[in-house]
Amino acid sequence: MAEQPAHGTTDKERAEAQRIVQASEFGARVPQRPWLRWLLVLIAVGWSLFQLYATYFGALGQQKLGAVHLAFGFALAFLAYPTKKGPAERIPWSDWLLAIAGVVTSLYIVVNYYNLIAVQGGLPTTRDVWAGSVLLIVLALAASRLVGIALLIIAGIAILYGVTGPAGIIPVTPPDVIFLHNGYDWRQIIQQLYITTEGIWGTPIQVSASFVFLFVLFGALLDRAGAGQYFVDLAYSGLGTFRGGPAKAAVVASLLTGIISGSSTANTVTTGTFTIPLMKKIGYPAVKAGATECAASTNGQLMPPIMGAAAFIMATFLNIPYSQLILYAIVPALLSYIGLLFTVHLEALKLNLAGMPRTELPPFWPTFIKGVHYLIPVAFLLYELMWVQLTPARSALNALAMLIVLILIQETWRGIRSREGVAAGLWQGVKAVFQGLEMGARNMTTIAIATAAAGIIVGMVTMTNLGYGLTQVIGVLSMGNIWLVLILAAVTSLILGIGLPTTANYIVMAALVAPVIANLAGEVGIAVPMVAIHLFVFYFGILADDTPPVGLAAYAASAISRADPIRTGVQGFTYDLRTAILPFMFFFNPELLLYEVENWYRGVWVIFTAMTGMLAFVSTIQGYMVTWVRWYERLLVLGCALLMIKPGLATDIPGLILLVLVFVYHRHRSIADGGPSALFGKGSYPAKQRSAG
Repeated sequence: MAEQPAHGTTDKERAEAQRIVQASEFGARVPQRPWLRWLLVLIAVGWSLFQLYATYFGALGQQKLGAVHLAFGFALAFLAYPTKKGPAERIPWSDWLLAIAGVVTSLYIVVNYYNLIAVQGGLPTTRDVWAGSVLLIVLALAASRLVGIALLIIAGIAILYGVTGPAGIIPVTPPDVIFLHNGYDWRQIIQQLYITTEGIWGTPIQVSASFVFLFVLFGALLDRAGAGQYFVDLAYSGLGTFRGGPAKAAVVASLLTGIISGSSTANTVTTGTFTIPLMKKIGYPAVKAGATECAASTNGQLMPPIMGAAAFIMATFLNIPYSQLILYAIVPALLSYIGLLFTVHLEALKLNLAGMPRTELPPFWPTFIKGVHYLIPVAFLLYELMWVQLTPARSALNALAMLIVLILIQETWRGIRSREGVAAGLWQGVKAVFQGLEMGARNMTTIAIATAAAGIIVGMVTMTNLGYGLTQVIGVLSMGNIWLVLILAAVTSLILGIGLPTTANYIVMAALVAPVIANLAGEVGIAVPMVAIHLFVFYFGILADDTPPVGLAAYAASAISRADPIRTGVQGFTYDLRTAILPFMFFFNPELLLYEVENWYRGVWVIFTAMTGMLAFVSTIQGYMVTWVRWYERLLVLGCALLMIKPGLATDIPGLILLVLVFVYHRHRSIADGGPSALFGKGSYPAKQRSAG
């Protein structure tokens, strides 16, 4: 076995982690023939250039833009992503046929748009029905290949529900309580899903084509410029010397990477390649090292402005400005990371771990200054979104222009410093931009297919009034208890997330479950804003990224840590339990989202009590404060957490007082038992680490 470097991974570990990302994010197919490899590159770059052109000139309508967007997605889905048993070194004729069928049936909408809308009035001809049927088949095959079988099954059930009934293709006469429609024939199904903008070409793919692509492209270019490595170095230089410093640095590095990355798997590999070996070096077991990185990277999707691409769709569903959604989402996201920082700190105390020696870490200020220019396009993007309040598409486009110029200047300057010359540096900048354009498009392939397939579910729910039926069913199962409704929704979202990416999971839950929660909350007299309900299902969908047996983030982390992926996923999910309580907190206390907060000091108090409750909950889960927490102390700390989660001074003040009393008693008992007397600090180095230098 190859020896592991002190500050990195072995070639084998790095290759395995990159293979997982390559297969899930970029496509695992690498054809042997150079012209085929170049074809895939040119399709990806062409897609990015088309999106930039379409956004800048605004020449296409939403339905046409979505159709071209999906056509590019089909091309990469079948040419760059092989089946599980398909060849990775060549493109079989069946994949060529499927790619052509997907592209042709998507562009059919663009070519025949005038006839479909103006002449036919949206009523499909026989040719339209055939084209729509072929596209549905191709989309199903693409979704099963890239997204998994779960989305295909849910979409199939939704269509089956639509065609069943007295007047449907399946002529049955079911009870009205289950089937709230008479059934539809195939022509009506195709009209809903393929011709109108309420199905495949609905809100999910329109948002994906309009501005999700631009934000993902922005993140890809920023990462290609070197921002990902800069964030890792910055986190380590600032936090590496503290107790369990590498783990804390991993949390902060994943938070910063989450700002520019919408993928938990890519985030895991980007930061984990450096963080996991250092965690193992100071004494973290391999499972806990991988789980820490996995949990931190999964939560990266909570961080604005990208938020796993689902946030853009959420803003459109809720009909609120995206800048407003960022404000709603920022406090829970930061609280989640504060909770994870405390989690890894308690792990360091439990394992009696120290930090890294300062001599083995980069100096903070030189590290900060070296890459501070990476913060400029991010700050500019947020400025345009929040203060100028441009549309997300225009904000991203302007930030992309600034970022491309920054990359060209950076590489030119590097060329001058290395004495290779201005021309050589500028050429390196052009290559970096070109590679970023390719990476951004490849990152979007799964999102494009997932949003199109999820559009089937949204379209059928709209067509059949399925949401009302689900409200009745869940209302009976929960017996009107809102807690049972929320638990059912959370479990459903976790189960769906095992087989669905975050964006698709959110769309399905937003279409099926969010209206149910809203209706039942209203029936029991709880006024909850829709943004809290949508964020609730979004959070639980994200948690599934490290949930066994499928969580790809756990597999990527375990490839680096050399630990069992299932155990890594279970441990990562345990760490993420502190995130699982957050949705309940802002559901019952929307002020945590800064929603209709009366004044600044009220906002500070809400955030303070929520954070204190979160830290108390973490101590309960970890069973540790200053030292191991006894069972009765654990129950008391859990009670404090629950008191502060519930809004209102009547519960906040007793919760705080009780927590202080428990902590004072616990610390006094710990000192009396000969335990540690300090909760924070850098700790002492283990003997084996001191002897090693």
